[in-house]
Amino acid sequence: MSRMLDFMRPQYYAPRISAVDPAELRDRGVRGAIVDLDNTLVGFSSTAPLAEDADWVARANEAGVRVVVLTNNGTPWAAGVARDLGVPCIAKARKPLPHGFRRALRVLGLAAHEAIVIGDQLFTDVLGAKLAGLAVILVEPIVRRDPWNTLPLRWAEGIVLRGVPRV
Repeated sequence: MSRMLDFMRPQYYAPRISAVDPAELRDRGVRGAIVDLDNTLVGFSSTAPLAEDADWVARANEAGVRVVVLTNNGTPWAAGVARDLGVPCIAKARKPLPHGFRRALRVLGLAAHEAIVIGDQLFTDVLGAKLAGLAVILVEPIVRRDPWNTLPLRWAEGIVLRGVPRV
């Protein structure tokens, strides 16, 4: 059981995506970031990212870390947010299945060891990243409200992450 829980846990934590230093990622050899959309870049029920989160995308690009949005959201809104940020979007990714993550790597033109996943959900972002052989940063959700279909997963996340220190 402990090995399974270890597999489910992310390598890194951050309170928000804006707290992740793109220059530090680049110094660690990261050349690309595969970023979740809902509640990682844009708060649930919001229409656009907050200024500091949109600024993070620009800072990442300046640091030489290319960004691609990977989302299970298949609405035109998701593609529009990515377009406004100037980054590619892979919608309807079916996370945690690894196919979307591998597609994101192809879009970035990178190998798994050159990229990192940043997301707010254990059972989609972290599990999918791990299944695809990627490192992952788990961030706190921007807002604590979630769609109805995410609520059971949030409950299970609390059990898996119990006792794990959060940064």
